Amino acid sequence: MLMDSKDKNTQKNKTFIASVEFAITGVKTVFKDEKNMRRHAVLGALALLAGLIFRLDAREWLWLLLAIFLVWLVEIINTVFENVVDMVTDFHFHPIGKKIKDMAAGAVLLTSGFALIVAAFLFIPKLWQIFQ
Repeated sequence: MLMDSKDKNTQKNKTFIASVEFAITGVKTVFKDEKNMRRHAVLGALALLAGLIFRLDAREWLWLLLAIFLVWLVEIINTVFENVVDMVTDFHFHPIGKKIKDMAAGAVLLTSGFALIVAAFLFIPKLWQIFQ
């Protein structure tokens, strides 16, 4: 849908605060619109809770936080690709649009796999100590 010229915001953000407000709106939007983002947030919160319970050291916290934030970041980027494809194709099927969406989803899958590997390295040895 094209906007009238009076509706276009063609100027850069005037202030840092305005930029931050737009960024926060973007994060709120992805949480509101994307069920998978909410799932990733819940799983990330559970991983953080596990980190507290198992008293991770600083190095372990860095790995855990890296894994969580990478999944969130790639999910946001996946959502951006999906929305751009839908906008360009006007929600009609297009084989290139499907390829783009599939590749973006694949990036989320790979990143989630990385997060699971990090979780395994961090938590399996700690669980092993408890159950021995």
